[in-house]
This record gives sequence, structure tokens and C-alpha cells, in this order.
Amino acid sequence: NAGTEADVYISVYGERGDTGSRQLLRSQKPKKFLKGQTDIFAVEAVHLGHLYKIVIGHNGLGSGNGWFLDKVVIKDPITDLDYTFLCHRWLDQGQDDGNIARELTVTDASTFPGRQELELKREETWAAEKWKFQKGNTLRFYNRLTHGFICLSPDSRVDALGDKKNKYGKVFFMWMYA
Repeated sequence: NAGTEADVYISVYGERGDTGSRQLLRSQKPKKFLKGQTDIFAVEAVHLGHLYKIVIGHNGLGSGNGWFLDKVVIKDPITDLDYTFLCHRWLDQGQDDGNIARELTVTDASTFPGRQELELKREETWAAEKWKFQKGNTLRFYNRLTHGFICLSPDSRVDALGDKKNKYGKVFFMWMYA
């Protein structure tokens, strides 16, 4: 359910102005904004110079209107430059922060290609996993070689023998494969 049936709009901002809000109507695909799909749109506008941000969102209408947007790449046909705007978030009233529009700044690929994308994935992973590290929880890692558990306790102790007693509350299992 990462795609959307809602109407999607974009505003592109550059050093010479902006496009205003434009609906993305005709994709090169028969059905637009499907999960895992890359859609390509032609947006006519005056040349904006170097781009620095976009605002992209949807109108929130229709069933299943929530949308997970990975990134937007704008190809400038005049300068032959690609501008990448990483999102990697939900545009959904019932997911993430509830926003259905996002302001995205251009990724500076000159510093380290993929750095911002890696940082977003790191933050997303931590957001999904941080609940396991709450006070009172013990993590147990299963070791396929010894067929035992390595336990990490809240008091910073490590039990490599895999004590079966659990005096620290909830236990979560994480499977590690070598």
C-alpha cells in the first residue's frame, strides 16, 4: 500500500523563480504512482536556473491515498544536470508525521554521493528499532554456531553463555546469520 490514487502536485524552485503548483498528470506508465514503480513526467516551465528545492504532495482524496515517496529526480534538458531530492518518507495522514506534502531540498552529490540517502535510511532504521533498546529490555542474539544466545542487558552486561533466566522484563530475539 505504498502507492497512491490521489492527485499529486509538485512545485519546483530555482534561482530564477518557481513553477507554481503543477499536477503530475501523464506518466509514461499506464497507471501512475504504484508501489515500487518509477514514474516519468514532462513538466513544461521557463528555465529556473539551478534548482534548490521542491514541494511535493497530494490532495488526500481517494481510497488508499497514503503514499511512500523514495525520491524525485529532475533532469534539466538545457544544462543536462540531474537534481535529486530524497524523501524516503510517507505522505499520509495516518503514517509517519501525518503530512501529505513535503518540502525537499536538493541533494548535494558533490560532497559524497548517496550520503543523504544513507543518512535517511539510518534514521528510518533507528526509528523502527529504537523501541527494542528501551529501559528494562534485554536483547538476545541467536548464534547458529553455538546454538545459544548472546544476551545484552540494560546494565551493560553481556552474557555470551546465554543464561535462560530473564530478570530484565521483555525479551526480543534477533537472528544473526554468518
